[in-house]
Amino acid sequence: MASEPVARAVAEELARWGAMRQTGVSLRYMMEFGARPTERTLLLAAQFLHKELPIRIARRALDLESLPFGLSSKPAILKVRDWYVDSFRDIRSFPEVRSPKDELAFTEMIKMIRVRHTNVVPTIALGVQQLKKDLGGSKAFPPGIDAIHQFLDRFYMSRIGIRMLIGQHVALHDPDPEPGVIGLINTKMSPMTVAQIASEDARAICMREYGSAPDVDIYGDPDFTFPYVTPHLHLMIFELMKNSLRAVQERYMNSDKHAPPVRIIVADGAEDVTIKINDEGGGIPRSGLSRIFTYLYSTAENPPDLDEHNEGVTMAGYGYGIPISRLYARYFGGDLQIISMEGYELQLLN
Repeated sequence: MASEPVARAVAEELARWGAMRQTGVSLRYMMEFGARPTERTLLLAAQFLHKELPIRIARRALDLESLPFGLSSKPAILKVRDWYVDSFRDIRSFPEVRSPKDELAFTEMIKMIRVRHTNVVPTIALGVQQLKKDLGGSKAFPPGIDAIHQFLDRFYMSRIGIRMLIGQHVALHDPDPEPGVIGLINTKMSPMTVAQIASEDARAICMREYGSAPDVDIYGDPDFTFPYVTPHLHLMIFELMKNSLRAVQERYMNSDKHAPPVRIIVADGAEDVTIKINDEGGGIPRSGLSRIFTYLYSTAENPPDLDEHNEGVTMAGYGYGIPISRLYARYFGGDLQIISMEGYELQLLN
């Protein structure tokens, strides 16, 4: 769409739909509704999404046009706005879903929308980095910058919801799902298994960047399971492990002492599941603790330049891994806490 001003008719339509009230959908409801998908239930779900997705997408498109400090005019932000406007148009122009044939066509269309929005997070991060440079770096933020953080929290939380709704509907079409899996939800997810895979993925990146990586010790009941979205938990542990592994690696790589392992403890409580990640990477300075969940702050000394071509995932630098992990935890009622003391850092997921 080449970032031209949104046409008046589309702008009015966005405003009208953006003012509508969205409908919350719980994990339990998605599990119960999708337990035995039939043509009828998939048709009902598509009809719901046909009305619900334009509301959520319109709100985000409108938000992207009214950001402070000139952020809305950054090329990266304009690109993301165009994606949301295009997706809004696609859904609104799709006829009413009345038959199984319509439902399948609608599902293919929202699947393409999900692909279109794959790079929203790094593209938004590019826009924020451009703003950060304009403002003179993290030590020169003007009053009112909290409005950017509040917008990004709201924007990314909404994105998680949109992708969850689309992903769940698309996954329910799988003709041969794994046992215990309902769409994106694994009713018998093993947090120990997810922690093992996520920590191995994070160690591989650490090995690639530093040539070595601290060991990881995982404690907990290997037979314990609970219903959750496996990719969500993997993302959270992966981001937190990158943080811990980098801190330990950089603290001990020029030392004669052997780097201590990062410890993951999975605790099954009476009401909550808590995952503790404990490292001896030196902790976070007190001056940085208040900023650790903001999007204009990074613990990396030399963040990579998003304007340049970067292949693969890096250990740190963009400033959104930890705050987005907290949003994923909060999406289904959990939370993420970071406790730092001299020499140690404790990250809690529950």
